[in-house]
Amino acid sequence: MTAPSASASPVPRARTEERRILVVDDDPTVLEIVCRYLRAAGFLVDEAPDGLSALRLAEEKRPHLVVLDRMLPLLDGIEVCRRVRSTWAIPVIMLTALNQEDDRIDGLEAGADDYLAKPFSPRELVLRVQAVLRRTGQAAAQAAADAAGHGEASSGLPAAPLAIGDFTLDTAAHELRLHGEPLVLTVREFDLLSHLLRHPHTVLGREDLLRSVWGWEFGDLSTVTVHVRRLREKIEADPAHPLLLQTVWGVGYRFDPVPLGSAGTRGAPDAAATADGTAL
Repeated sequence: MTAPSASASPVPRARTEERRILVVDDDPTVLEIVCRYLRAAGFLVDEAPDGLSALRLAEEKRPHLVVLDRMLPLLDGIEVCRRVRSTWAIPVIMLTALNQEDDRIDGLEAGADDYLAKPFSPRELVLRVQAVLRRTGQAAAQAAADAAGHGEASSGLPAAPLAIGDFTLDTAAHELRLHGEPLVLTVREFDLLSHLLRHPHTVLGREDLLRSVWGWEFGDLSTVTVHVRRLREKIEADPAHPLLLQTVWGVGYRFDPVPLGSAGTRGAPDAAATADGTAL
C-alpha cells in the first residue's frame, strides 16, 4: 500500500470529547502515520491490522468512527464495512489504493460515509474524520432547531415528530418511520432522507445535497448518486421506477412524499444519465 505523505505537521488539537477512532490497515507505515495524526488531534485511537481484528475491536471498543482500508487480509474492507454497518450505527471512512470509480462506489454501497484514495494527506483525513463526526453529532442540534421553529424552544419540550405522507421523522429519537415501521438507515442515509423530508416537492441538485447533507463544498457527485440509490431500495415499492424520490433530468432530485402505490408520473431509473453522460 502507498503510505500517505507525512511532511505536513499534524492538525492542531481540538476538543474531541474523547472520541474513539478505530484505524484498520495492514500497512504498518500507514497505520503509524494515521494513528499519530489522529492522536495529535485529540482522539483516542485503536489499531487493527486485518479485517477480523477490526470486527473484534469494534465489538469491544465501540468506536465513534472507523477508518478502514479497502484491501485487508483475512476479511476485506468491503465485508468489514458491511458487517459493521449492519450491527452498529458507526460511521466509516474507507481508504483505497484503487482509483477506479467502481471501487469507490463499492465502498459507498457497503455503507461507507466517506472515502479517501491513497496516497492521501493525513491532515485531510483528520479533517474528514472531524467533519463526519460533526455530522453524526448534529441530530440533537437539529432537534433543538426544529423545536425553535415550532415555537417550542422556550418551553424546553422536544420537537414534535414531523409527519409527511407515510413518513414520520422524529429528530429527538433520531428515528425515521415509513408506514409506522422504523427504517434501518446508515447515518448518512438518515441525514439525506431527513433533508429531503424538510424540502418536499423541491428540486435539489447533487451539488446542493453534497453541500447541505455532507457539508462538502466540492467532492465526487457519485457519492450522492449512490446514497439516493440506496434510499430508493429502502423506501420505494419498485426502486427501478421510483414514485417518491424522482430524478429531474439535468437538474437533480425531487422528493414527493406521497403514499407508496399512489397514482402519478413514474420517475426514471437511477441508472439513467444526462445528455452529457453524467449519471444522476
